[in-house]
Amino acid sequence: MSQSKAKSESEWRAVLSPQQFRILRQKGTEPPGTAKHEQDIGQGVYTCVGCGTPLYNSSTKFKSGCGWPAFFDAIPGAVGRHEDRSMGMARTEITCTACGGHLGHVFKGEGFSTPTNERHCVNSISLNFQEE
Repeated sequence: MSQSKAKSESEWRAVLSPQQFRILRQKGTEPPGTAKHEQDIGQGVYTCVGCGTPLYNSSTKFKSGCGWPAFFDAIPGAVGRHEDRSMGMARTEITCTACGGHLGHVFKGEGFSTPTNERHCVNSISLNFQEE
């Protein structure tokens, strides 16, 4: 995590809404089907709502039907992967490498016809969209 993007818990609470704080800093999940960016179709870049770092290009977004925005790849170096056993099973958590904010999880081998055979299932509340 970049030191320039590091903040204390109280600093994060001051810049994030309660819902954003719960997702990004406490590793929460928004309810499926409530994601504001799930249906976006414009061209642009999705950035971290916590620190503004570009995370995903719209060209890697696809319709997965999962209830959250889905991407098959991230901008190189923007998203970190970590083992997550919090739900009693092994999953791969994805975070913003710049600020450490929780984004969601990545799943492999689900059979989507994408170049990576991956689905980055991202909490919409953790993203801003900058249309080109």
